[in-house]
Amino acid sequence: MKVIQTRLPGVLIIEPRVFRDERGFFLESFEQQRYRQIGIEKPFVQDNLSRSSHQVLRGLHFQRRRPQGKLVSVSYGRIWDVAVDIEPTSPHFTQYVAVELSDTNHRQLWLAPGYAHGFCVLSAWADVHYRCTDFYCAEDESGVCWNDTILAIDWPIKQPILSQRDKHLPSLTDYLKNQ
Repeated sequence: MKVIQTRLPGVLIIEPRVFRDERGFFLESFEQQRYRQIGIEKPFVQDNLSRSSHQVLRGLHFQRRRPQGKLVSVSYGRIWDVAVDIEPTSPHFTQYVAVELSDTNHRQLWLAPGYAHGFCVLSAWADVHYRCTDFYCAEDESGVCWNDTILAIDWPIKQPILSQRDKHLPSLTDYLKNQ
């Protein structure tokens, strides 16, 4: 597998080895020893799968006190996946990494615990799988708005379809004021 370091510590783009032949392909989506060698050591305790239609944007989400590390991949379709550093004491505060994940490039994005995460769907449909290092905790969930002007994320869609919750997420500034 190929590991691509990003400008954010703890955020990696992973390209698993894909074995193709006339029948299709095979890849190992996770192998504990190999992933430990690249620094992903926390155990995964929960797997999530979301299906979303074209132009759906989910995020930017995180858990405040019980942050989750996430290993994100796409089993069907294409997404633009984003990890954002929202820790005010970090030297990378407000920086983000964005990468296209798809069922054809088989890339994965690893986000260490503490990053905000979001994605938008570029294909007609996308099935997004993410393995998490901590359990989902509704009382701990939080987020910041996808189009925050300080973050200035260059999303490839301009009028996303959002959930009611995501429509009302605060700006980063407002979120930090209330902490």
